[in-house]
Amino acid sequence: MRKFLVVLDDSRECLNAMRFAAMRASNTGGGVKILSIIPPEEFNHWIGVGDIMREEARERIEVHFEVFAKWMRDRQGVDPELKIREGEAVSEILAEIKEDRDIGVLVLGAGTDRKGPGPLVSQLSRNSGSLPVPITIVPGDLSKEQLEAVT
Repeated sequence: MRKFLVVLDDSRECLNAMRFAAMRASNTGGGVKILSIIPPEEFNHWIGVGDIMREEARERIEVHFEVFAKWMRDRQGVDPELKIREGEAVSEILAEIKEDRDIGVLVLGAGTDRKGPGPLVSQLSRNSGSLPVPITIVPGDLSKEQLEAVT
């Protein structure tokens, strides 16, 4: 089964990327894999404090995942899987794609502010010619109706 890989982070554009991935998976008989990446700089503390912070970050991610997963199951009939990795975002995304051969498309949300589409979109689109899967970039300001129309 082909999976749509979507990145769960704290950005606003993440929401449309999640919706798009779930709708496409539902309409094509695919799956959704949600990847959340914990940056390494969050744990540059004493060992005990770093371990506690790491566990709190994982718990926070799992709570956010459950919100999206419930919507995907209830509205789209898709049961997503969660993968949590630690490291630099781009290298962890590429590592996940390499490890999971069922991933067929990377779905990213594009920001709508003046700063540009966001760091992941900028970095990964720059190297898109050498990526092992296509990237779908979902505009952050698409409405639900527009998302339904394109999926």
